[in-house]
Amino acid sequence: MLIDADLSNTLDRILDTAADNLRVAKILVQLGLDPNNITYDAIFNRLLEIFLQNITLANMCALVGAVFFVATLLTQTMVPLRVANMIGCAFFAVFGALSGTITTFLLYLLLVPINAFRLRQMLVLVKKARSATQGDTSMEWLKPFMTERKYRKGDTLMKKGDAADEMLLTVTGKFLVKEISVELPPGRLMGELGFLTPDNRRTATIECIEDGHVLTITYEKLLEIYFQNPQFGYYFLVLTSQRLLENIARLEAFVAQSKVPQQAAGTN
Repeated sequence: MLIDADLSNTLDRILDTAADNLRVAKILVQLGLDPNNITYDAIFNRLLEIFLQNITLANMCALVGAVFFVATLLTQTMVPLRVANMIGCAFFAVFGALSGTITTFLLYLLLVPINAFRLRQMLVLVKKARSATQGDTSMEWLKPFMTERKYRKGDTLMKKGDAADEMLLTVTGKFLVKEISVELPPGRLMGELGFLTPDNRRTATIECIEDGHVLTITYEKLLEIYFQNPQFGYYFLVLTSQRLLENIARLEAFVAQSKVPQQAAGTN
């Protein structure tokens, strides 16, 4: 019972202290206002006085940084977001230096090169995507977003009909598309058509016929890049269209070759 009474008294004291600290009159006194003479002019003048007292170079840098931070929340595309974030972080770093807050200075100073690195990746992506409209289908630009994987002779990379969740780029070694007996040298894409099929299924079986390694990127990452940079959609369309045209040309050549014996037999 004694413990309950002490606990009750302690809670009452806490509530009384909180109520006292939250009284409007006390808050007004802390703001430098007279509780008995509150007018709009008095409030405005006091707020203006507080504002003028806090106009310093450090606070102005923090204000500019806050403006650019809000801009990042309103930006819909990645490149402007990175630019606004870099500028905001730079101003916050200056604020930290001028105010003597070393943790703030180091945090935002570190964020500047990180955003600069990501911005450079995005700019390269956009540049290469635009180059696709002029026939440049090199995949070098995509390598920073990919991970390495090694294969040995006899390994099967994918089977026709299997679920597809990634695209591959050959770097070294040789790989065979078994259905059409075509070898894929370094620098060729594999598995990109599975990204476009309705149920994301492999359209061919590929086997490693010479030790080598590839770079992989998941379809989820491809979608992320697409939504960050819509130009990539056109770039990828050019790549896949080129592959489909190659397959059509290969099929037409096969059909033409199969007709030659038939025509020779007909003449005889």
